[in-house]
Amino acid sequence: MDNLKIVPFKLDYKSEFEYLNRQWIEEYFVMEEEDLKTLQNPESYVMEKGGEIFFAILNDDVVGTAAMIPTSKGVYELAKMAVAKNFQGLGIGKKLLRRCIDFSVEKKANEVFLITNDALKPALNLYLSSGFVLNELNDDDRYDRGNTKMNLILGE
Repeated sequence: MDNLKIVPFKLDYKSEFEYLNRQWIEEYFVMEEEDLKTLQNPESYVMEKGGEIFFAILNDDVVGTAAMIPTSKGVYELAKMAVAKNFQGLGIGKKLLRRCIDFSVEKKANEVFLITNDALKPALNLYLSSGFVLNELNDDDRYDRGNTKMNLILGE
């Protein structure tokens, strides 16, 4: 994995952002309106809000992605994280997640949250191993599939 680079958003990668996320969403669930808004308009839904979309590049191919979206002062949502199926289990997700957390620290955030589904066991394990904790109060209803909320507290 020495060739793996985590890079910020470039317009050239915009279609990969949607493609990689569609793969997992359509395999396990269905695309929802909120998905389409973010995936088809990353500039207005992520970048213009002061967020970032990271891409995992391996030998010039986009093999993963994750978005950091500011939701309120000092709080970011980790969203739309995906790794291409043939590249899962190689630590790419962990490197993407580490870059997202580092980004939040650079932005002086004090919290990162995510919404997921408890059926996605490998994702849950990745988040838990990176310091996220389950939040019993899931107050986010944007996704029908979003039955699990997790938080990572970075500091005060």
